[in-house]
Amino acid sequence: MRILQLHSDFLEYSPISKEVEIADDVPGGPVRLDDHVVFFITVEKGDSEKILAQVSEELSSSLDTLKTKKIVLYPYSHLSRDLAPPGSALKLLKLLENDIRNKGFEVHRSPFGWTKSFTIKVKGHPLAEQFKVISGTSSDVVDTSKALKAEVSMTSRWCILGTDGDLKPLAGYDFSSSKLLEKLVKYEMEKSRTVSQVPPHVELMKRLSLVDYEPGSDQGNLRYYPKGRLMKSLLERYVTQKVIEYGAVEVETPIMYDPNHPSLESYLQRFPARQYIVRSEDKELFLRFSACFGQFLIAKDCQISYKHLPFKMYELTRYSFRREKSGELVGLRRLRAFTMPDCHAFCLDMNQAKTEAFTRFNLSVEVLNDIGIDKNDYELAMRFTEEFYANNKDFLISLVKSLGKPALVEIWPERFFYFSFKWEFNYIDNLDKASALSTDQIDVENAERYGITYTDPEGAKISPIILHNSPSGAIERCIYALLEKSRRMQNEGKRPSLPFWVSPIQLRILPVSSKHLQAAINLAENLGLENIRADVDDRNESINKKVREAEKEWIRFVVIYGDREVEGGVLSIRDRETGKISSMKPEDLVIECHKLSGKMPFAPSSLPLLLSKRPSFI
Repeated sequence: MRILQLHSDFLEYSPISKEVEIADDVPGGPVRLDDHVVFFITVEKGDSEKILAQVSEELSSSLDTLKTKKIVLYPYSHLSRDLAPPGSALKLLKLLENDIRNKGFEVHRSPFGWTKSFTIKVKGHPLAEQFKVISGTSSDVVDTSKALKAEVSMTSRWCILGTDGDLKPLAGYDFSSSKLLEKLVKYEMEKSRTVSQVPPHVELMKRLSLVDYEPGSDQGNLRYYPKGRLMKSLLERYVTQKVIEYGAVEVETPIMYDPNHPSLESYLQRFPARQYIVRSEDKELFLRFSACFGQFLIAKDCQISYKHLPFKMYELTRYSFRREKSGELVGLRRLRAFTMPDCHAFCLDMNQAKTEAFTRFNLSVEVLNDIGIDKNDYELAMRFTEEFYANNKDFLISLVKSLGKPALVEIWPERFFYFSFKWEFNYIDNLDKASALSTDQIDVENAERYGITYTDPEGAKISPIILHNSPSGAIERCIYALLEKSRRMQNEGKRPSLPFWVSPIQLRILPVSSKHLQAAINLAENLGLENIRADVDDRNESINKKVREAEKEWIRFVVIYGDREVEGGVLSIRDRETGKISSMKPEDLVIECHKLSGKMPFAPSSLPLLLSKRPSFI
């Protein structure tokens, strides 16, 4: 049997037409069922009564985890091409219905043998969507790791850790000077990741011709137009540059792995993520959801001495894959395929791990600030066990003091995940949804799991402590944060903009007439040699319209290029940020642009220099 399990707020269906002679009788009109777990079930050839106990136990276990007694068994023939005969399928479904009902569950079975229309709203928690394949010889429950179940069932307490080092209860805490922190607290307490309305960055990413949905792919896999690809490339280059300067060695690893590999099999149960499964010849593989597997397998085969530690390894994964719930997928905020800078550090012991974690914490602050996301744009959340807090209180306080503002804290009574401590910077968007950017974890079990060791001064083999850091978070999420921040600027009465260094076009030249075109082209090409992205609007439009369109594209500088500019060598420049028009020599303009770009990387635009030669991607 193949079973798609969806924990729903509601399911509404209407039988439309009878498909087989043995179809169930149906009541008239649509049926609506609120707050049920819906099991879409396909009975396959070879399925028999022998597997019913296994199926019933698996479904019952899921229901117990979700703490509900209300279920829907929904016959659904679209999960397999190898269908059982209708008579056999109906018999097994009735037996399954009776068995589950006898266990004390409230069961509704939708009519078998009918074409039905249906509407469903799926809840937003980690176990709301699951896929199971159960046969007489095996049970393959896809992406339902023990860690995912723990996220739903485990208990924890929440506090605020202040810059004074005190833990304060949420109840009665004064958020008057920490409004974003208050929004983060509300978001975490609601535990709902679904998005009920379109966030502003989605409209912006489309209107600016950066990114769009790809209807030819799975949800959460996006297409990048030239401007968006340029932004993404610059961010990738910058973060990679900073991590290498920090001292990491860069590697590259596969995107798919065998879940039956001895080290990976147990690790998958400890990581709260849902996998994509692909078939290759006679085996099933999963697409990576991080760079951990590849880097750990490399480290296992390395000869590492205590003198090498902390040893830092880095990969920019393009892509990592997580089959996130469909209700959470919107724009660039949460994706199923994403680019993740992933840096691990292998450390001697907990003291070295804490020292290194503090360094990486400040590196992450610097990286986000250079990207254009400063401390006022995000809030710190930390998660750790009671034991970790008792033994490392000073370390935790040092992080909060370094950032200079309080943190939301989740404390677990015991460790379930592979890490005993984790921090993350959460961006709060215009819909008050939180999204993690930078993060780091102190991993206390994977070195032993993977057989990663270093040699101590006496020649003994010791398992290191591993840190998992992304100094920026997913690259796509950085673009999301920049776009959401630009909308916030607009809401505050400011002009929305992108940081100059990632702006796809930094300067546009508007020739007054066709006789000025070649000189304008020459100027744009010369500015390109100075690492400035300039283009030329050569279209047969009025200057006023060209200025308005440059404004819509958020282009910082617009140069009106006519007789005076050609003959006098002084440019008339409109600065979008200030709204002022000033005169400036080309060499001074170059200095100003370099000042705005600072130390950040540069890449030329791949778009044609002339606007008349460009197709529209909108």
